[in-house]
Amino acid sequence: MDPVTSALVRLLGRHAADPPQGRVADYIPELAVANAEAFAMSMVSVHGHVYEAGDVEQSFTIQSVSKPFVYALVLADLGLDEVSRHIGFEPSGEPFNAISLEPGTGRPANALINAGAIVATSLIAGTPEESFTRIREGLSAFAGRTLEVDEQVYLSEAETGDRNRALGYLTLSQGVLGRSAQEATDIYFRQCALRVTATDVAIMAATLANMGVNPVTRKPVVDEAAVRTTLSVMATCGMYDNSGEWMVRVGLPAKSGVGGGIAAVLPGELGLGVFSPPLDARGNSVRGMAALQETSERLGLHMFTPPGVHRSPVSASSVEEDRLILALRGELDFVAAEGIGRHLQEMAATFPLTAVDLDVTDVTVVRPIAAELLQATGRDLLARGIRLIPSDREKVPEAEGSRDGDSSKD
Repeated sequence: MDPVTSALVRLLGRHAADPPQGRVADYIPELAVANAEAFAMSMVSVHGHVYEAGDVEQSFTIQSVSKPFVYALVLADLGLDEVSRHIGFEPSGEPFNAISLEPGTGRPANALINAGAIVATSLIAGTPEESFTRIREGLSAFAGRTLEVDEQVYLSEAETGDRNRALGYLTLSQGVLGRSAQEATDIYFRQCALRVTATDVAIMAATLANMGVNPVTRKPVVDEAAVRTTLSVMATCGMYDNSGEWMVRVGLPAKSGVGGGIAAVLPGELGLGVFSPPLDARGNSVRGMAALQETSERLGLHMFTPPGVHRSPVSASSVEEDRLILALRGELDFVAAEGIGRHLQEMAATFPLTAVDLDVTDVTVVRPIAAELLQATGRDLLARGIRLIPSDREKVPEAEGSRDGDSSKD
């Protein structure tokens, strides 16, 4: 057994031994029959490696865990400006089924409370059947396999979903719902009744961590802009009126569901999925939250934990006659670009240079801020008569005026 799986197995064992807390959701009658003892946790890296522990074969209905993924689909289809006309971005600080509309605009506070999720669902284009097909296929692409509807849960939700219908009619009256309230809520009930496993949820979360590309299938699902907005809303709103404490203690964008599932994301690194049906008073899985908090604490996953030591982006540096040969590696972000700039300034002050050959062959990513800083450094060096020449202008464009045949010095 690999070390990651061993750690997950031990962690689940500790929390499975705790005295039972919470209760299985019963406001949707079919949810009340869930096995309260079921407990599973999966972790999926952005490299596509899957780690599992517990009852990972046990499926359950996705419920509100579907919300951020449908929101991402809507953002990818319509763009942020259009979606923001219908749904806000602010934490409601209220329960998941609260009436929370902004004064003046009538928008639901965010896409992760029921009112906002129903509006998001309503914005998926097409007939009701076409709209649901888009949602099911989109969520299946996130999970990397075809997801099916639990018809019994769907019918149970439809029979008892009058409050959600009321939210649909309320948002329709405010002019923000994209279709009839009856159609929107029926599609929403079907969406929530899709069956998943903890591993499905972890792969879905890892797709967000991997900027919209499923790390297992390697297929793109949504664009980076949609992911960025979705993760921002998950970080501030995903755990309802527990979202603030969640970010302090766990520090991962997340979304819970009354089926007992939770999806959590460490951007750029991994996705987590947990399943345990007993819920607290806010509708969040008790053991699921405890397991994720311990995982975050033990493994240092809090997204606001600063790195201890930054690896130098410079893999080699040498001077040949009047040229500096500088080889870079890895990801170039603000800290890396700042260090490179200072190194270049020091070398320019020490040696009579006329050019710097910047080898970026082993650079994996150049963040926009890094490209901006390196170009600014190039302009400064050019003013001293030193040209900064990257080996790949696609990764790092040369500073203006630095190409051959251009005598500009400003």
